[in-house]
Amino acid sequence: MTFPVEILAFGFRLHPHPVMELIGYAGGSQLYFWLRRRDRRQAPVPIEPNLWLIVGCVFGALVGAKLLALAENWRAATAAVAKDGPVALVAGKTIVGGLLGGWAGVEVAKRFLGVRQSTGDLFVFPLAFGIAVGRVGCFLTGLADHTHGVATTLPWGVDFGDGVRRHPTQLYEIGFLLLLAVGLYARLRRPSGPGPARPSPNDIGPTLQPAGAAFRAFLFCYLAFRFVVEFIKPSDKPLLGLSAIQAACLLGCVACAASLARRRRRKGTVTAPAGWGTAGATADPHG
Repeated sequence: MTFPVEILAFGFRLHPHPVMELIGYAGGSQLYFWLRRRDRRQAPVPIEPNLWLIVGCVFGALVGAKLLALAENWRAATAAVAKDGPVALVAGKTIVGGLLGGWAGVEVAKRFLGVRQSTGDLFVFPLAFGIAVGRVGCFLTGLADHTHGVATTLPWGVDFGDGVRRHPTQLYEIGFLLLLAVGLYARLRRPSGPGPARPSPNDIGPTLQPAGAAFRAFLFCYLAFRFVVEFIKPSDKPLLGLSAIQAACLLGCVACAASLARRRRRKGTVTAPAGWGTAGATADPHG
């Protein structure tokens, strides 16, 4: 295999990264709207406030992805600006920064709009899909994407073209996301009360989690994984042996854990996950 692995389509040779990003964005958005149509837990947010929530999410994700990328690669960014000027700052982004920034953007928008219901659970599986597909593009791009791991002697190490076998951390992440999605799906389908031993997908009892907890659980697990896997990536680690991404992951995990603890203390009806209806369930009234 020669990297980057170009994709042949309609007689054109396409770079794998933008192709897989496009598939991830398009497929993730379609999955989100499909789940939104099936969500029976609560009335959907009206279209105009929902559009502003999307604006807050996109703006926050763009800012977060860029700021964390600059913090992670500040030496390279400084050198690039000195060589090419401020236009060099356009390149580079991070998934961790995008997730944390998007979450913050939505929460700020909800506060201004007075939206109190939870909206994050619908994004869990679209995010898992989109990130996993995007990582396929990162893997096929090879060394130029800077998402590979350090050198290894393990038999599954991958030579990305320079004769050095490295940890395929992109594939580790894809595998983790698949396992996480399956685990969350199984957990969210599990009934908490008496009922049939094998409930159907459209008659699932409430889980032990309040609305909004699925998103926070997903984000916590993903950030914890990224914190660990960053130790086998060739990145600067000036913060007590940690990189900027690892520091952001730690802060994000603390925020997720604190938010989950607050939700579990709140009174209210506990509900099934978005996309799988529960008869008679109501939503957590808070955002």
